[in-house]
Amino acid sequence: MKALLLAGGLGTRLRPVTDFIPKCLVPVHGKPLLDYWLENLSAAGVDEFLINTSYLAEQVLAWKEKSSFCEQITLVHEEQLLNTGGTLLQNQNFFDEEAFFLIHADNLSFCDFQAFVNAHKTRPKICEITMMTFKTDTPSSCGIVELDEKEIVQHFFEKVENPPSNLANGAVYICEPTLFPFLKSLHKKNIDFSLDVLPHFMGKIYTYENRVYHRDIGTVKSYALAQIEYLYV
Repeated sequence: MKALLLAGGLGTRLRPVTDFIPKCLVPVHGKPLLDYWLENLSAAGVDEFLINTSYLAEQVLAWKEKSSFCEQITLVHEEQLLNTGGTLLQNQNFFDEEAFFLIHADNLSFCDFQAFVNAHKTRPKICEITMMTFKTDTPSSCGIVELDEKEIVQHFFEKVENPPSNLANGAVYICEPTLFPFLKSLHKKNIDFSLDVLPHFMGKIYTYENRVYHRDIGTVKSYALAQIEYLYV
């Protein structure tokens, strides 16, 4: 199984930390964030990783060369970020005709990733994506999802003031290769996954709730909390 880890962002909300280090490499208890992803995913059977770079890309390259996963990592550089869907489409040739992970790597996440894979394998036949969800303590700053009785997404509430619940999109997905024809049909290079893609697949997105730990470390406050919460995972 393969995975695309999105790691090229500027990390502006995490400044001044990201003035000196890309967000994907910020340390959590002495270990770069990307290391957690590779360790957790490899334990669930992922054996090839595609990582996009842009901001401070030379640091990601240096990290890769020292990584024990070096031979399994492919880096792709973007002078101008293509957004999630754009990066995915640009690198279609990396993927086989099988399901793959699509991950925003600025999250710290622990769960049974094999159970996540199994959930996708046993998803309702109509579904082409399985989304990781989690209970957030800041629902107004997240994309909140509303599910039906089969745990299929029926509505999105993207960073609204009074969301109906605290069940959030974790920005971690397992996708079928049937996404690619739709991405091509958009006829553009820069494709926003939340705005351009997910609405099209409404009613076809299954969910897996991460009940262990998941946090977007995109702000200084959230990053500090992750350092503490890590001790109790």
